[in-house]
Parts: sequence; C-alpha cells; structure tokens
Amino acid sequence: MSGSTFGELFRVTNFGESHGPAVGCVVDGCPPGIPLTEADIQHDLDRRRPGTSRHVTQRREPDRVEILSGVYEGRTTGTPIALVIRNEDQRSKDYADLLDTFRPGHADYTYWRKYGLRDPRGGGRSSARLTAPMVAAGAIARQWLRSECDLQIVGWMSQLDDIAVPFVDESQIPLNPFFAADAAVVPRLEQRMDELRAAGDSCGARIDVVARNVPAGLGEPLFGKLDADIASAMMSINAVKGVEIGAGFDSVSQRGSEHGDELTPDGFASNNAGGVLGGISTGQELRVSIAIKPTSSIRTPRRSIDRDGTPTVVETKGRHDPCVGIRATPVVEAMLALVLMDHMLLHRAYDGAVSLPVPPIEGPVWPSA
Repeated sequence: MSGSTFGELFRVTNFGESHGPAVGCVVDGCPPGIPLTEADIQHDLDRRRPGTSRHVTQRREPDRVEILSGVYEGRTTGTPIALVIRNEDQRSKDYADLLDTFRPGHADYTYWRKYGLRDPRGGGRSSARLTAPMVAAGAIARQWLRSECDLQIVGWMSQLDDIAVPFVDESQIPLNPFFAADAAVVPRLEQRMDELRAAGDSCGARIDVVARNVPAGLGEPLFGKLDADIASAMMSINAVKGVEIGAGFDSVSQRGSEHGDELTPDGFASNNAGGVLGGISTGQELRVSIAIKPTSSIRTPRRSIDRDGTPTVVETKGRHDPCVGIRATPVVEAMLALVLMDHMLLHRAYDGAVSLPVPPIEGPVWPSA
C-alpha cells in the first residue's frame, strides 16, 4: 500500500491495522541530540487513547509506546526512530458479519474496490487506531519545536453536534474529556453523548487549533504552500471532511476592506489570513479549524449491499465513539506539529541564511481577535 509516508525531510511511515498485533511508525530525518524518552511521547498518547471516559469507545488500550531505535542514552541519534504500540484489547468477533457487507459512510466499499480484499476487523488500515502512531511522531516534533523557538500548539473542541463550545479559559481544556475551554458547557455535552449512545447514533464535531511563536517565512510560494500542506495533513485524519485556515468560509461574506489584515508598527491589526499569506507564514498565530463527520459505525440499521450487490441491512456491533471528534484534539495538534517541523527543516536547508533588519511583528491572539 502506497501513501503511508508523510513529510519530506521529517518523514513518518505509518504501519499496522486496528486488530493486528501492533501499530507504529518509523520517523526518519529527526535531528540528533533531542532529549527524548518514552515518557515524553506517552503524555500525548494518553490524551488520545480510548477508554478514558464513558463518552468514547470502551476498547481498553494502554497505548504504551516502545522506542525500538534512534535514541541512545535519552537523546535522538539522527537515525530512524522506530515506535511501536501493541494492540492489547482487540475484539475481532464483533466484525465477523462485515466480511461480505459494507458499512455506509465507512471505507469498507472503497478499500474492497481498490484492493480486491480488505481487513474487516475494526476497519483494518482505515481505522482511527492508526492515528496513535501519528500522535507519537507528533510528540517528537513538538519536543524539537519547543526547543527551537518555544513553538506551542494548543487545540480544543469548539462545537459538538449543534452545541457551540465557547472559548472561555484555556486552562480548562485538559480538565475534561471533550477538550472544551468552557467547563460550564461540559454537562450539556455529556447529556448529548448519552442521548446519542442510547439512540445508537452519532454526531460530528469541530476542532480548533493554534500554533504560537511560528517563525515567519515557512512555506513555498506556489506548490508546497504552508497552508496547503496543513490542509492536506488535516484531511488525512480519519473522518475529517472540512478544513479552514483563519477566517475560512466566513471570508465569503467579508469585504476586502475587512478581510485583508492591515499592518501597523505594532503588528497586524487582525488575523483573518490565519497566519499565512501567499502560502508563507507571517509570524502570527497559525489558526486552523477542522470539521469531523459523525461516526460511521453505529447501531442504527442502515441499508447497504453485499459483495454480490444484493441489498442488505447493516447494524454495526462493537465498541465505537458516538463522536470521534472527542478524541481528535491530540491528533490535530500532532499533525500540525509534523507539518511545522517539516517546514522548519526545509526552511533551514533552503533559506536559513536569510536575515532581515526588520523586527518581527505579531498580531492579536486567537480566539479573542
């Protein structure tokens, strides 16, 4: 299967299936000398792993990461870093009835048409289980980004179903299973999840993420634009159906006099561009939002066909998230970190000698702008 490697200089090759022995990745192109232990990676994996609340799949995976290579005495060596995460709580019998049928909204049909066969257990290669290695690789990237320029990446849920989640207090984000920045709305979110689970249905979500202290000048002017690579990375996440940079689709109703971010001696007056102009970072916050579709694996009976084209009805069993967006925030953060790490290495290789006598300018902080 092609299409399993992400990045140009900082390259991540993802492997495994949902119900196989393990999932993992090989990270190539990581600079030497970065302090790195399994504990540095485990923190982000613990934020993503299943079974952490009643609102997500109850598959009990500890997601313990093992570093197999590329690290010696707590520092990266510059050689490929192999990471493995064992699957310990598979329940493949839940998928026995899906070998000859296709779940609506899932990749079952397209995988079968492309390869002529597929692994039906938990979605196989198309499962969100494969985001775990990307979170692990992203933790390495974040370690380097923090050391290079104190670059910080923060994500949160801004909408679940039709419930808007206001950004009130960033410190609340790690204190609830929804990654919500408003503790007051959490009971409503919990109630909605309980209703959906009882009904055998699911919903979507919106996740926002920002990167702070991003250097200006990352990205290429035509192909290889920073925002294009970010959008590509976000669309590679399971269930993502939309990506916005900055004002995104709101820019359709804006006037040019409003949308264009004016520059002043004190910085940008706004950040509708989301920190990217002409495919190149401005030095402002990077602002990204993604839309996640409702979970496709639901108990509600749905019409489908079998491999012979005969009509049938599919009712998915197993342990599934009523909203896959609940655990998506660490994944979104990780993918943004991987893009920024790759672009910083590219910039260092190509434009590292460029220096300007002009002091950097910064714009307002999102989401208060």
